[in-house]
Amino acid sequence: MNRLLKAACTGIFIMASANTFSQKLSLEQGDLSFLKGETAINLELTYEDMKVGKYENEKDYVTNKQAEMNGKKPGTGDTWAKEWENDKGERYRAKFVELFQEHCPTLKITNDGKAKYTIIYHTTFLEPGYNIGISRKNAQHNAILTVVDAANKSKVLAKITVDKALGRTMSFNDYDTGARLAETYADAAKEIGKMFEKKLH
Repeated sequence: MNRLLKAACTGIFIMASANTFSQKLSLEQGDLSFLKGETAINLELTYEDMKVGKYENEKDYVTNKQAEMNGKKPGTGDTWAKEWENDKGERYRAKFVELFQEHCPTLKITNDGKAKYTIIYHTTFLEPGYNIGISRKNAQHNAILTVVDAANKSKVLAKITVDKALGRTMSFNDYDTGARLAETYADAAKEIGKMFEKKLH
């Protein structure tokens, strides 16, 4: 009975912690009302000068992680490094688009070159987190979102900061780094989509 009670308390604590440290969105510049009447928008995800975990730059993180994994089992680090790079262009974007569209159906994300405006979503910090079964840490990211004129990207019309978008799953079986980080983009896109949809009406 004591073990069951302890497990229940642990579960409550984990859920409470997840709810306490939720992300924050802040509209720092502009007003999204200029998007009224628009039905499509471009999306670019960028990662330049990004910090990762305790590392001041992404390159150092990837190099050290790759070497560590290769040291334990040759080739695994190389595979991981390729997946890390692919996830940025595919997995994270797919999650962002999916959740943004779900919560902002009025504005379709497209890259057909016809949209008047572009969302540039620049990730400034990634915390990969971990899950080793008996212990886990949520992934999270920080970002700066700007909406720019598609024909002149130096013209910033709105700026939103994203702080502590969290990656978590209800089953807590997110052992894969990419899966955890993909959920951070889902978390961010959900709230961003709500913000955009509200301004479109």
